[in-house]
Amino acid sequence: MAAITRLQLLHHPFPIFKPCTFPHSFNFNFNFIPPNLHYATRPRKFSTTLPLCSNSDPIPEVGSKGSIVGDLLDYLNESWTHFHATAEAKRQLIAAGFHLLNENDEWDLKPGGRYFFTRNMSSLVAFAIGEKYTVGNGFHVIAAHTDSPCLKLKPKSASSKSGYLMVNVQTYGSGLWHTWFDRDLSVAGRVIVRGSDGSFMHKLVKIKRPLLRVPTLAIHLDHTVNKDGFKPNLESHLIPLLSTKLEETSLESKEKSTSSSKAAHHPLFMQVLSDELNCDVDDIMSIELNVCDTQPSCLGGGNNEFIFSGRLDNLASSYCALRALIDSCKSSGDLSSEHAIRMVALFDNEEVGSDSVQGAGAPTMFQAMRRIVSCLANEYIGEGAFERAIRHSFLVSADMAHGVHPNFMDKHEEHHRPELQKGLVIKHNANQRYATSGVTAFLFKEIGKIHNLLTQEFVVRNDMGCGSTIGPILASGVGIRTVDCGIAQLSMHSVREICGKEDVDIAYKHFKAFYQTFSSIDKKLQVDF
Repeated sequence: MAAITRLQLLHHPFPIFKPCTFPHSFNFNFNFIPPNLHYATRPRKFSTTLPLCSNSDPIPEVGSKGSIVGDLLDYLNESWTHFHATAEAKRQLIAAGFHLLNENDEWDLKPGGRYFFTRNMSSLVAFAIGEKYTVGNGFHVIAAHTDSPCLKLKPKSASSKSGYLMVNVQTYGSGLWHTWFDRDLSVAGRVIVRGSDGSFMHKLVKIKRPLLRVPTLAIHLDHTVNKDGFKPNLESHLIPLLSTKLEETSLESKEKSTSSSKAAHHPLFMQVLSDELNCDVDDIMSIELNVCDTQPSCLGGGNNEFIFSGRLDNLASSYCALRALIDSCKSSGDLSSEHAIRMVALFDNEEVGSDSVQGAGAPTMFQAMRRIVSCLANEYIGEGAFERAIRHSFLVSADMAHGVHPNFMDKHEEHHRPELQKGLVIKHNANQRYATSGVTAFLFKEIGKIHNLLTQEFVVRNDMGCGSTIGPILASGVGIRTVDCGIAQLSMHSVREICGKEDVDIAYKHFKAFYQTFSSIDKKLQVDF
């Protein structure tokens, strides 16, 4: 079933989008929408009252009762960038009763409490403290990342060629860049805006309409492309078109008299941003924008069994982890018998190595753990409270996995070919590109076995290189037991990826079961004694 067309979106008798309470400054207030914040929109929940695809076909079921697939589609459609993904996670945590902390302030934490903080509005740590927590008990953590390969605007993006206004971009991560050609693209990200009182505000922005496009060269001008392959130069061929260049306009005349920071971007482009933000162009002090595909995430396949979307790597894992934490402690008694601390950590910059203040290479999570242990220690004067807590802890590194491709089966090791719809994939690598060990794999599989949840296993071929995750980075940071796992997918790092609908619900259930039952399983196994 084809995805809903833009023409259908424009002419549908019911609105597809509704207002959402999104941040307008560093101190986000989710109960107030500034009247001038045009960005603040988010998709409605998917329902059977609206067709997801063509209006001539049967309306697909988003998911069975208890399924989170429809909510994941909402999350993906909202989260065009890592900033939006973090802001939407923040909104959902606040709605679920979690208390917002600030890393700059002293913390006052109590057993049974639920808390979270963000860093750079692109990474997030949330945790729920068991009511039976005592000093030295461990953390049960699921970690994922919010970023995906994309194109980002250069600091000076304005250029022009052959009568076209172009927007200069740089590649972020290892994307399948040929998939970005001939797509309806736009921009989203964050800006710093100067207020009328001279203060500066952090705002998120999203231009929903198609704004940019990277056109391919016609085959008539590149006769050998199908034989030799499409090999674009990423510096000179991957530059989006903004518009045709007209005679100098009043905007351009004004541009020449503005500061050099404004001259770095086309006046037309800055005017589009200012219209969306409902502010003057001169009040936009800084921009940090991604180029984004405008096609909505949706269900597809003959039985609507697939999810077609950008950024599945790794927002699908991030959302399953977030929902598992929220739902594992939303009732008053859910933490009453818990001795550990349940945690989600969503990091930025995994796709480029994690070495940033908001990445997994920074000590963000471990600093938070140390502060939590210290806050809950009270009058405790024993030795090694934090170190003992780490030894009792367990980390699930959740990142998407490579499902076997039916047209390229030989790219997978013969006996380790994960399939879509067959459960979470546990990743192994003898050279420690993944952090899974025999012990951690057993414990994680045991959770699935108890709850009748499928798992699969993956190793890369010996004659191929192996990717990595944040798992080894975090495992080696302070010596926390770690398993690497993920949802099987196809087209990883394409502008448009595919995963199985059933796997999303299996991952969510497995993660939720991890929070609820890991303590009872872990105490049955002794390794170092």
